[in-house]
Amino acid sequence: MPGASAPGGAPVVVVGGGIAGLAAAWELTGGATFDPGARRVVVLEATDRLGGPLHSASFDGTTVDLGPDGFLGRRPEAAALCREVGLGELLMPIGASGASLYTRGRLRTMPAGLMLGIPTRWWPVARSGVLGPAGSARLLRDALLPRQDRRGPLGDRALGPLVARRQGRRVVEALVDPLIGGIHAGSVADMSTAAVMPQLLAVKRRGGLMRALRRAGTATPQGADEPAFWALAGGMRSLIEALATGLAGRGVELRTASAVSAIGRDGQGWTLEVPGGPLEAGGLVLAVPAGAAGTLLEPHEANVASLARTIDYGSVSVITMAFTPELDLPPGTGFLVPRHTPSPIAGGEELLITAGTFLDKKWPHLARPGRTLLRVSAGRFADRRAEQLDDEALAVRVASELGAVLGTEARPAETVVTRWPNAFPQYRVGHLLRVNGIEAAVKRLPALAVAGSAYRGVGVPACIGSGRAAARSVLESLAAGPASS
Repeated sequence: MPGASAPGGAPVVVVGGGIAGLAAAWELTGGATFDPGARRVVVLEATDRLGGPLHSASFDGTTVDLGPDGFLGRRPEAAALCREVGLGELLMPIGASGASLYTRGRLRTMPAGLMLGIPTRWWPVARSGVLGPAGSARLLRDALLPRQDRRGPLGDRALGPLVARRQGRRVVEALVDPLIGGIHAGSVADMSTAAVMPQLLAVKRRGGLMRALRRAGTATPQGADEPAFWALAGGMRSLIEALATGLAGRGVELRTASAVSAIGRDGQGWTLEVPGGPLEAGGLVLAVPAGAAGTLLEPHEANVASLARTIDYGSVSVITMAFTPELDLPPGTGFLVPRHTPSPIAGGEELLITAGTFLDKKWPHLARPGRTLLRVSAGRFADRRAEQLDDEALAVRVASELGAVLGTEARPAETVVTRWPNAFPQYRVGHLLRVNGIEAAVKRLPALAVAGSAYRGVGVPACIGSGRAAARSVLESLAAGPASS
């Protein structure tokens, strides 16, 4: 927002150098069009590198992503930012579609006609065998003898029980939880429908859910012009590097290893306690996990702290593997593992792995003859088994389970284990009420906003949108002056 403040004033400080924080800094300096009259910006990152989970590394002669390996194409924020920082030509569309489920003892192709795991047609699901005879019969009842929802409209409901009541428990266990629960590293048993899938609350409560979803037109469109997902040649780290270069060129100060230990009020501004001494700020964007934001703001707005502490986080480990010679893999981009699936190698214990991605099928630019790149996820909220194994033991366990799932005795030629502790916020029932409360409390503080995955979306596009929106909020507050506080 040109004219919001003079370049010589106290800077706007962004706390957190992940993608939300860097997107906020980009927006603070003009976004797509650099504003040389914008207030100075400082980005403070507690760790020794920028980017958070957007991290890439050289692996078996290829640059691979160790965190998110792409982003949703039908949300515009991430692709738009890539183009703004000059990476448009590096956008790579997904190269395959479809996936499998490891259920009832083998891999089965994910049925067509799903909306985030919820069936919209009976026959493809029944034919796939993922539900078994009893589960398929229960789903058929949704078409022939639908269970009416007479409870009336509610602002929010738990996603899993909502779907189970209409389509049966097996649909939730075999399809909805592996897909939606997997995205959030959590469980749909208490997941907020309003936050994760609000369109489900909007469909008519009378009649079958499958028919209602089809009539509402909410199933994922086929043959859309935009690819479902994008990746970046050179890895998602390319976006972080391009942002860092662009921000430095705009005069933004990027400080790593600069944890903020406390925040104080200084009139209408702020003072941050950081290594090297206090830092004055005219405005603040807190792009850090919810709990950290709450702790920093507790002396100034106790409601933020109390609400933020109700947002728990799940941890995930990512195990990336290279196989030579290449493996014979099923069609699609990978597979999902439903919760409580017994391990074929561990005496009936639940499988540790939760999903697998066929990287060089999903992203053709990673393919190389004679080699297969795979990555496997392990861990979810309340399942800490992966955390209790060291890297070597985890890699061995995962390779054995992967071999059982794929039906191969091959072992990886190279493996890297990446841990993402407390990286997945849990959107429980009432999540948006909590977020509204946090945002309302934050608005009572001068020129301050929060951003990140804890609030209104966990994907890369949502985090970018969150950061840019927070930046605009701070600029509007600064432009309005002290009377707005």
